[in-house]
Amino acid sequence: MASPYSPDTDYFAELGVYGFGSLQLPLLTALVTEDPLLLIGDCGTGKTYLLNRISEALGLEHRHYNASLVAFDDLVGFPYPDDDRTEVRFLQTPATVWGAESVLIDEISRCKPEHQNRLFSLVHERRVQGLLLEKLRYRWAAMNPCGPDQDGGTAYAGSEPLDPALADRFALVVSAGDWASYDESARRSIADPGASGLTDPGSLAGAISDWRSAFAVRIAHVSARQLDYATAWVTALNDAGVRISPRRARLLTRNLCAASVIDGDFTEGVASAITAVSLPQPAWGERVAPETLAAAHRLAWQAATLEGDAQWLHRFLMAGPLAEKVKLLHESCPDPDTGSLAVEQLLASETRERAAAFALALYPAAVEGAFCLGAEGVADLARLAGPMLRIHTKVSWREPGSGPRLAAHPDRTRFQRVIGALRGARAARARQLLYWCVVHRVPVADPEGLEKELEACVRVVRSVRRAA
Repeated sequence: MASPYSPDTDYFAELGVYGFGSLQLPLLTALVTEDPLLLIGDCGTGKTYLLNRISEALGLEHRHYNASLVAFDDLVGFPYPDDDRTEVRFLQTPATVWGAESVLIDEISRCKPEHQNRLFSLVHERRVQGLLLEKLRYRWAAMNPCGPDQDGGTAYAGSEPLDPALADRFALVVSAGDWASYDESARRSIADPGASGLTDPGSLAGAISDWRSAFAVRIAHVSARQLDYATAWVTALNDAGVRISPRRARLLTRNLCAASVIDGDFTEGVASAITAVSLPQPAWGERVAPETLAAAHRLAWQAATLEGDAQWLHRFLMAGPLAEKVKLLHESCPDPDTGSLAVEQLLASETRERAAAFALALYPAAVEGAFCLGAEGVADLARLAGPMLRIHTKVSWREPGSGPRLAAHPDRTRFQRVIGALRGARAARARQLLYWCVVHRVPVADPEGLEKELEACVRVVRSVRRAA
């Protein structure tokens, strides 16, 4: 049984570190998963002090490097050939990374670019020079805010944005609080020179050990709710123009699982606390609007908590590619009424050109009864696809300032280029869709991409018909 967790218990205050009580859950999560952690905060907020104290409390063989000063040879030691001159070994010292169980890379944003590149494998793989650091468990880093977007705070000369590829290796990116965010008790303890001793380091070590044991069991069979939340959150942010890498989807799931072990359950509060520190963007100085993050959380929590038909409908609407929606409609639609509702909501919420592509691909097979749709769903598809199947009209266009002379439609050249590269039925479908967009004045930013999405849907429909 894992040790009980209470937000009222300040494990870090027991180490003589104050002001991190509100960040306990994500910080404890990083200690349970042993995935890389990055702390960002103003000078003097205790980032380095906290991480060094944690290493003491857990009894770790610790290394603390200042990235602005350290040379790579300081990490690995001086290379020399072995007696047989068949391989290179490294002369170890108390400062080299060999044998370390935890590593803190301080001031990582002040690191020389060539050293940043060398830190990739250390942070991500626990390796240096291609050699596995077998004892290394924790990889931590700390930095001051960087880049042009520092929320009006202190500007730190020399604190440069991290390479996004390096920043993305950190599972949690936690922003440390400052004086204004501390409660009165934390302020008094910080100001008191006698309040910095280790009062109960064993409490943290015992709790981490218990939680890690439970985490090892849970992570092998992650709950469907946590997976639903993680995938929906990543999808929602990417759809909003905030890139979240596929790697972070797995890191997020690990963090949600560990935080749920610590808290005792997967709650909305747990999910919100973890996603708030799961964005890598602060490491390179980019700010994500709070309302964007809040909207992604709402969508993801809805995906994780809905049940039955409502959950399937949510999954259908959240699926990105149109072809994926067609697959879901065929493979797992609960009943014709739910299928009709899904089609209705898709046609209402998608852009007009994507809705048209979906309808054009699906309608002929829907009429044949190949999909789980009621009469209302088929009728909705017919209203959009029908006109595309019988377009016969003349479109005239007059450029501003051209007088009475008619000009070619501005999209004609782009559309003809796409259609001209195709053959047979595929070309005919592209012509139907794109000319419909012209007639109905539907702007198409990427006609080639739209045609490819139409074709992907058609391939799924074709496979469904063959299996019928």
